[in-house]
Amino acid sequence: MSHNILGASYHGWLNNRPALIVLVFSVFALIMIQTALLSRQQTLDELERKTEADLNRYILSVEQKLDRFKDLPKLLSTHSELYAVLPVPENETETLRVNRYLEQVNETIGASDTYLMNAEGLTVAASNWASERPFVGGNFRFRPYFQDAIRGQAGRYFALGTTSLQRGYFFSYPVFDKQQVVGVVVVKIDLNDVEEHWADPLLDILVTDADDVIFISTRPEWMFRTLRPLPPEDQQRVVQSLRYGDSALIPLDIINREPLSSGSQVITLLDQERKHGGEVAEQVRSKQYLLLSKAIPDTGLHASVLASLKPVEQRMITALMLVAFIYVALVLLILVLVARHRIKRERTEFQTREHSALEESEARVRAIIDNTHAGLITLDTKGCIASLNPTAEKLFGFNAQEICGQYFSQLLAEEDRAVCWHHIMAPEERESELMVEASGRRKDHSVFPIELTIGTMNVDSQQQFLVTIHDITERKEYEQQLKNAREDLEFRVQERTADLSRANSKLLEEMALHSRTQNELIQTAKLAVLGQLSAGINHELNQPLTAIRNYADNASAFLQRSKYDVVASNLHEISGLTERMAKIIHPLKEFARKSSGQIEIVSIRAVRDGAMSVMYGRLDKEEVTVVWPQNLDELYVRGDTLRLEQVFVNLLSNALQAMTGQAEKRIEIDASLTQDRVTLTLRDLGPGLEEPGKVFEPFYTTKKAGQGLGLGLSISHRIIESLQGRLSAGNHPDGGAVFTLELPRAQVHAADEALDKTGS
Repeated sequence: MSHNILGASYHGWLNNRPALIVLVFSVFALIMIQTALLSRQQTLDELERKTEADLNRYILSVEQKLDRFKDLPKLLSTHSELYAVLPVPENETETLRVNRYLEQVNETIGASDTYLMNAEGLTVAASNWASERPFVGGNFRFRPYFQDAIRGQAGRYFALGTTSLQRGYFFSYPVFDKQQVVGVVVVKIDLNDVEEHWADPLLDILVTDADDVIFISTRPEWMFRTLRPLPPEDQQRVVQSLRYGDSALIPLDIINREPLSSGSQVITLLDQERKHGGEVAEQVRSKQYLLLSKAIPDTGLHASVLASLKPVEQRMITALMLVAFIYVALVLLILVLVARHRIKRERTEFQTREHSALEESEARVRAIIDNTHAGLITLDTKGCIASLNPTAEKLFGFNAQEICGQYFSQLLAEEDRAVCWHHIMAPEERESELMVEASGRRKDHSVFPIELTIGTMNVDSQQQFLVTIHDITERKEYEQQLKNAREDLEFRVQERTADLSRANSKLLEEMALHSRTQNELIQTAKLAVLGQLSAGINHELNQPLTAIRNYADNASAFLQRSKYDVVASNLHEISGLTERMAKIIHPLKEFARKSSGQIEIVSIRAVRDGAMSVMYGRLDKEEVTVVWPQNLDELYVRGDTLRLEQVFVNLLSNALQAMTGQAEKRIEIDASLTQDRVTLTLRDLGPGLEEPGKVFEPFYTTKKAGQGLGLGLSISHRIIESLQGRLSAGNHPDGGAVFTLELPRAQVHAADEALDKTGS
């Protein structure tokens, strides 16, 4: 009967679903609105009580601080030393004593500044007399605290200091001499502690004057702004009093005020977002604050607290989420109760299907275990065999009836039993499953290699072990074959390595021999050039030697005649001739020495000078004109100076010999630059090259017998290649041979440094 009733209710709910959904959402909306209103009012009342307590606590701390200092000016006015500098200081000693006294008092009471003014408002002594901006000499008669004190009353005032530009609260008291006011004592204190110690990010403290100008705030960007727009006359009055310097007194951007019954306000303020660390961001957003204000007694000041309404919004959101959760939970509970009957009916059907599926699954698992190629053995907690599949029976030669209940260790060789037994019987040291290679023991006591894995499993809340066994006889045989092949390969590699080492040593010896042979050929070529050079030098030395002999004979004759002036002139001429001979011999000595072989930055101009010093005799004798480029000072390459000089000497010598017997003998040298290369071309007016492709081959020459070995151009080609350059040969379209020389370019600044070092 109950089953029929529930079924009818369930079907009736399904038929009326649209109307029920509308009702559910209507009730939900009404509950959420009421919850939001009640939660906001309750949270706002709690925030107002907390904010008022914080405001009272702050006002109390300000009153206590003011009470500590309010009677100090009166006490200081009775000190006799002050009269020594009033109305005008008589001497510097008295003034210094009063300044030091005020400095000591100021340090003792912990005030910001303490100073003394005469009846005209001139500061005659101050505690900051030794600072960079002392008050001494300043006139503050325009300050209200001075005007109150000069009338015989105690004064109070808050303003920016005109000298220090620091905010401060001023206490003043008149100094009497025979019932007459002769001066004013002022104590300035700092009320900025709240800005340094207030740590509540949701609560901001403001202190305003009677004009609602903010001069103390936990928000620096609100400083010297107003809580309300000031009338023009009030703003002009505050600016003329210099109370806040040149501040613009702009009002805060309050776009809405909502008065509350308690007298406080909820204001909407356009405020800049503050980043982490207090930095002000550029984005401006409207925020709501609870504003409470109270007067600080006997000061003329007002303290205000702006409490962020973010906690109110968060409380509202929390309450709405809680009510929504409860409402949804109730609706779901009803749905659960309605659907419970259907679930019970379906559960019975599900259990029947599940039991059938479980039996089918067990049958499939058993079929997989029986037909797998790996041996599977289950062990109980004591390490005894509980079951084994047909593959394991074939591997070990046992059937399940005769082996079940016995220890698993009898299926292993004795040397492997300890490891497996320790893994089974020591659960505290068992981190994961055990996987080892071991030796299996068959029923006939034969041994074969196996790969053994022992893992754990839970069966009926009891821990058991599953042993997986693979026969690895074939793998072991393959590994042995692979090992034998590897050993044979290593032996062959060692033999080949020995052969390569011997061949490498022989190659190194041949390379060293080749290098020495090349260097000797280079030096031989240089000496061949020196032979030609020495013939010209010998001819040039004959004339200076003949002249020296004549000058010496003449000097001897004139010396006997006591003509010392003539003797001195002859000796001077002899000295000049010897210097000329030294210059003739110097290129021979420089060209003969061997190069260091180091790559350095080389000036083409220096190479030209060296080569021309070697060749000038032959060129002059043969009346050959050599035209060099004008921009040699800009050409720097990476190379070796002596080797490059030898290359140019070889090229000039070949050009000179090619033009033998001609009427016009001229050698033209051009230069061009790219980003990383310097290209030099040398052209002569000779007959040209018969086979340009063979000129760099060793011992190739077109000269007559006795004029050369054909090694000059070959050696020059090797020198340029060793310097990472390129030397090529060809014929000019207008006649004559052309040799093109390419070399790596060096940077100009690097070349300048190299030349500076050479010059130094």
